[in-house]
Amino acid sequence: MIDVYTWPTPNGHKVHILLEECGLPYAVHPVDIGAGEQFAPEFLAISPNNKIPAIVDSEGPDGEPISLFESGAILVYLAAKAGRFLPIDTRAKYDVLQWLMFQMGGVGPMLGQAHHFRNYAPERVPYGIERYTNEAKRLYGVLDRRLAVTGNWLAAGEYSIADIATWPWIRSHANQGIELADYPNVVRWFERIGERAAVRRAITVLADRRKPTMDDKAREVLFGATQYRRR
Repeated sequence: MIDVYTWPTPNGHKVHILLEECGLPYAVHPVDIGAGEQFAPEFLAISPNNKIPAIVDSEGPDGEPISLFESGAILVYLAAKAGRFLPIDTRAKYDVLQWLMFQMGGVGPMLGQAHHFRNYAPERVPYGIERYTNEAKRLYGVLDRRLAVTGNWLAAGEYSIADIATWPWIRSHANQGIELADYPNVVRWFERIGERAAVRRAITVLADRRKPTMDDKAREVLFGATQYRRR
């Protein structure tokens, strides 16, 4: 059994999608990041960076439990465990991994910043909004050009953890200042993945727990002094 400590965010949904696609048995443990549950000692023991998602697999590679944090590492681990969505062929595997790293190092952090400055910053910062919205548009352009060449999927000619990692971030395109229709190849890819039964199931995980608006307490926990307190 895989215990998943998570919340309905893009990084959480990456892991939900892969688990559903692979059919691996898992149990969901909500970590309400707006309430500060990510700072609990029990969670920090498995996720020292106090970020979701994290997992504990009771049947690790050597038969002993293993815990993992960082969504990219979790995807690589689960794909290897299931023998799916990460090619065995060396060239194809590294094609997938480079696009996974593109998501981890670019798409996630930069689209997250665009979302933050456009929606959550306590005051409008025109420089931050312009900088990160422009970077979001650049990254969407990279994806669009890539998909114009590769067709259906980002890497190795097949649906992989590179697609699974990237797709949840595109769901919030409007909040990132993106007009998705400007990127027709991304639209085609985004819609195709969204039609998959496993993906439709995955995005319902904890969906009822997510609040439509952020209150002052959650804002302080996520963006105020609480986030930066030494632990």
